[in-house]
Amino acid sequence: MTLVIHSRPSTKSSPLLLVLGAAILWSTGGLFIKATHLSAFELSFGRSLLAAITIAIFTRKEGFGINPVSAVTSILYAALLILFVLATKLTTAANAIFLQYTAPVYVLILEPLFYKEKFRSRDFITVAACIAGMSLFFVGKLRPQDVTGNLFALASGACFALFFLLLRHSKARQVNRASSAIYGNLICVLICAPAFFGALQRGIGAGDFGRIAYLGVVQIGFAYLLFTLAMARGVRSLDASIIGYVEPVLNPVWVFLFIGERPSGWALVGGAIIVASVLGHMILAAKAKRKPFAV
Repeated sequence: MTLVIHSRPSTKSSPLLLVLGAAILWSTGGLFIKATHLSAFELSFGRSLLAAITIAIFTRKEGFGINPVSAVTSILYAALLILFVLATKLTTAANAIFLQYTAPVYVLILEPLFYKEKFRSRDFITVAACIAGMSLFFVGKLRPQDVTGNLFALASGACFALFFLLLRHSKARQVNRASSAIYGNLICVLICAPAFFGALQRGIGAGDFGRIAYLGVVQIGFAYLLFTLAMARGVRSLDASIIGYVEPVLNPVWVFLFIGERPSGWALVGGAIIVASVLGHMILAAKAKRKPFAV
């Protein structure tokens, strides 16, 4: 999850490496979610609790204010977190991450409605290509849980898009933008608490506690620190977004290497179409902005 914080550029070296480090850490989420024996709700409690504490420590100087817009973004953030974990548990890691990364498609569709921006021909081409890529995830022999997991992943992507769009709202900039991540994680904690304490009564192994700690502190918290530090050092949003696509590429790779889960051929083709379409759109949009009379 990427939150852009604008600050004065710094001359310190290799800020792009910080973005790359954050993307690599984010990409390990599928592996550790798959590796734990806990359910999605049991896992989400500990992950979100530690993530909220970690991010709060990193951003405490910005304050923890909240307003109606940031309250809604907090709810959306909580929803996308839980939906993604549910999707990863039910379907393959590749399906979950690639379908969550359809968020830019929803942004392209909804942005003109939210902010009265023009819908361009290249937007239509990107949306059409991504929808074609999405459809490939529902081709071939699918277990019922794969279909459910894919739908959860698509819903997570929709929440991610709405979350991103609302972060652009002027009122969202009146408070620490990290507050959405902090309060969103705390909402997850409240929702998932009954499941977690039920698991505690049954007994949770040390290995699962270790995986929860990694997901909360490192995969979300420390990755967040690396990313926001890179943005503060002057990394362009476009560069950060492009490098961020290391996450969906590496996520299924880690799961395959350490767990042996193989995504279907159709899913790989669909994922490649989605990633290529969105990256191509971002690059073309950036070039168009440099032209004074771009249409």
